Order: sequence, then structure tokens, then C-alpha cells
Amino acid sequence: MKLARAALALGSNLGDSRTILENALKILDKTPGITILSRSHWYQTAPVGPPQPDYINGCALLQVEMTPQQLLQTILAVETQFGRVRKERWGARTLDLDLLLFDNLILDTPKLKIPHPRMRERAFVLVPLAEIAPDWIEPVTGIAIAILAQNLDSTGVRRLERD
Repeated sequence: MKLARAALALGSNLGDSRTILENALKILDKTPGITILSRSHWYQTAPVGPPQPDYINGCALLQVEMTPQQLLQTILAVETQFGRVRKERWGARTLDLDLLLFDNLILDTPKLKIPHPRMRERAFVLVPLAEIAPDWIEPVTGIAIAILAQNLDSTGVRRLERD
């Protein structure tokens, strides 16, 4: 299996979100077939959906030796380790991991869509992704991540300092 580059979004708004996110990254980095290449700062962001606490969001770039489907199964298992329960759409969560990009692949299956179908509309995804992958070309639009991020209102996205 060949090596691929993947972009992952991370978010949490229940529990000790920063610790949960840091620990999720550690687990992913120790997973066979996954190496974390870089990660963004954490950002405090306003929630989308029903009333709930603000999120802590960030992104990571991974080098993977697995298929997109295997990576999806891996991140879903990590979410479960942190108590993720899918009750309501866009509801509060201990951990949310989204596969955003996988090389320049465009994939549309019932269980997995790459690029992530709503990433281009979300400043809380594009701002941290642009920090670590500004020149990555989003394959559907052919536009660099940094340009996509600049075209969104990011007033609800506030960078947090590292501890």
C-alpha cells in the first residue's frame, strides 16, 4: 500500500476539550500506519447547530499507509474511545474527528465523502487547515486552502495559545 497524505479536523466541546484533543492526537500518532506530520494551533469557535458550549477545533496533517475507508474506521474507533455518542446532528460532543482530504482524491460513497462535503463552508475547519496546509489544492474547486479560508467570515474563530 502506498503512502498518502490526509487532512483531519478535530473538535470537542464536552469535558476537558484540550486534553481530549491532545490525547486523540497521541493515540492517532501511535496507530500503525499513521504518522502525524503537523498540527495547527487550537481555536475556540462558536458552535453550529443547537445551543451548546463553544468548541475547541484544530487540524492535523497525517501520513497514512491505509485506504481512506481504513482511516475512517480508525478515527471512528478513536471517537468511541473518548465516549462519542451520536444522538443529534451537530450536537455537543466529546470528540469529533473528520477526514477532510486524502491526497487529491474525490470520493463519494454512502459512508465517506472526500473532500469533506461542508469543509469549504466552515471557517472553524479552513482557518486551522490553512495554518498547516495553505497550498493544498482542494480537488473539487481547484483552489488552495488558504484562498478558501480567506473567502470565509472567520470572526467566530479565535486562536488559542499553546500551553
